[in-house]
Amino acid sequence: RAPLAGVLIASPGNPTGTVMHPDALRTLVQTAERLGIRFISDEIYHGLIYAGVAETALKHARHAIVVNSFSKYYCMTGWRIGWMVLPEDLVRPIERIAQNLYISAPDISQRAAVAAFDATEELEAVKAGYAANRQLLLDKLPAIGFDDFFPVDGAFYVYASVRRFSNDSVDFTRRMLAEAGVAATPGPDFDRERGHAWMRFSFAGTGEDMAEALSRLGRWLG
Repeated sequence: RAPLAGVLIASPGNPTGTVMHPDALRTLVQTAERLGIRFISDEIYHGLIYAGVAETALKHARHAIVVNSFSKYYCMTGWRIGWMVLPEDLVRPIERIAQNLYISAPDISQRAAVAAFDATEELEAVKAGYAANRQLLLDKLPAIGFDDFFPVDGAFYVYASVRRFSNDSVDFTRRMLAEAGVAATPGPDFDRERGHAWMRFSFAGTGEDMAEALSRLGRWLG
């Protein structure tokens, strides 16, 4: 087997929304540095934190690779614009890859991204909506039967077990959509080995939609 070239950590993660504890992150980063392997930190959901602390890997190592995006906190999904923080020796290699893949981000996306930095008040209002939806799901899902889920520290997902209802989350989510009119993502989209027992709820919608979805699920499963 080839030696390990690097490790990639997403915190908060998708599909769980779970945040890595700062002590665990520091240990991983420092271990990677000691072993001489790359540490890649996916920080795309930074800014959307409701519990705990999401630290940047750069706090613990100068050579960490950080990937971020305007897609989540800045509500610019589809604009295809983000950024990387790289150690000096990787800057030119990454530039060459980028030049051959897409040359540069579109001009309109760059202008919108710059403007997004001045929209903190509006973005925090959106985040407050996510937080209210999160609390609604945390309060109501257990009563419906979804009482086993990963810590919902950030992002806008609940990754919940469907074992109480089914051993096949793909079939379960299809029936849920057809019969209850509620959509969720089956676990095998994220984990081919264990995902059959899990599915991902998104709460990146309106409070009214979340309440209606919970009501429909309650009637369907009740």
